[in-house]
Amino acid sequence: MSQAATNENKMGVMKVRKLLISMSLPMIISMLVQALYNIVDSMYVSYIPDTGTVVNAGEMALAALGYAFPAQNLMIAVATGTGVGVNALLSKSLGEKNFERANLTARNAIFLATCNFVVFALLGGFFSEFFFRMQTQDPIIVGYGKSYLQICTLLSFGLFGQVMFERLLQSTGKTFYTMITQGVGAIFNIIFDPFFIYGWCGFPKMGVAGAALATVLGQIIAFFLAIFYNVRKNEEISLNMRGFRPNKHIIGKIYSVGVPSIIMASIGSVMTFGMNKILTIFSSTATAVFNVYFKLQSFVFMPVFGLNNGMVPIVAYNYGARKPDRIMQTVKLGICVAVGIMMVGLLAFEAFPHLLLGIFNASGNMLRIGIIALRIIGIHLLVAGFDIVCSSMFQALGHGMLSLFVSILRQLVILLPAAYILAMVGGLDAVWWAFPVAECGSMICCIFFLRYIYRKEILPLKG
Repeated sequence: MSQAATNENKMGVMKVRKLLISMSLPMIISMLVQALYNIVDSMYVSYIPDTGTVVNAGEMALAALGYAFPAQNLMIAVATGTGVGVNALLSKSLGEKNFERANLTARNAIFLATCNFVVFALLGGFFSEFFFRMQTQDPIIVGYGKSYLQICTLLSFGLFGQVMFERLLQSTGKTFYTMITQGVGAIFNIIFDPFFIYGWCGFPKMGVAGAALATVLGQIIAFFLAIFYNVRKNEEISLNMRGFRPNKHIIGKIYSVGVPSIIMASIGSVMTFGMNKILTIFSSTATAVFNVYFKLQSFVFMPVFGLNNGMVPIVAYNYGARKPDRIMQTVKLGICVAVGIMMVGLLAFEAFPHLLLGIFNASGNMLRIGIIALRIIGIHLLVAGFDIVCSSMFQALGHGMLSLFVSILRQLVILLPAAYILAMVGGLDAVWWAFPVAECGSMICCIFFLRYIYRKEILPLKG
């Protein structure tokens, strides 16, 4: 290996298979832990006992978490979408050996994370109850949801800080440390849950609000741990904020990629809000089933997102370094791994839906609705892995608008209208078919855009 190669970041020289594994495996493991604590959160909430005034308290609490999901997803969308823009610009800057721009990107990233926290803390503090009343008039669900969402937003500095400082580590190839931060945060969340929800060992018995408090405490711990690793281990960038001034050009570059990603992820909030409204026509149990589905599917999707988090900086770095063969090797391998993960999820949804629902203390009615729902929705996993990897490739190469278009097509143009029509024509059991229909439409679009990106961005690099 030449002296130049030995001085280059591993993303430009290491064998692609080994590189993708080393970059992605820590993220996949940490994402699996994240998915586990999402499931554990809802599992604990589903066992909240009834009281003299509240019957089916666990099911009502699950429904409240389902109604809260669009707002939570919006926060995550802004945090991760901003992170995608930071990741792409910072990795590209390192690939081009532009270390000054890399440092400016990192410092502006910290500033943006702080601004995002302030905005959501204000929105959550003043508008949480209004948000729930737009979806349901049930006073029990509104009460549960308001207390849960206010805690999640007012203490969201942990979420925004954790995501951003982890992205800085990912951008320089140090994904092992993000596995530790996410894993530790998730483990603390799981440990805190029963103490705050049920009041174990003299802790306050907070119910649904306890689940929120456990979540934000886990995020805060992960946030401070991520700061520590950046300061001590991330030598490729400087985070010295002395004399810092926001840089409009850098922020513009970050959001040229980040805004489409934010909008794309936020569309999930719109979709979930719309689905909640459709399902409320039938019952709060149907909404609880939808929430359970999202918790379960996270155990399949989170590893794929972890794979993407490892793949994006590799693609962006090699694009900046003008190495098209490494870009395509990375994408092809990513698609194969993602599809394999999705096949495991499909098998679980089709073969064991009753066992999966049993984790959440499902009643007879919830089982009747949920078994049918999981088996139908699970079909869309056949093509979802391919669609996700393609969208991430578009973002890494600076074409976030293509990812945005695919997401809008899938979740707004196809899924919601299809769900509404199927609800009116075929009832509740038919609604779930909207998911496989929408995913197939998205796959066709991804294939077309993949060919376009290859001809526009990859082939010119070979000249």
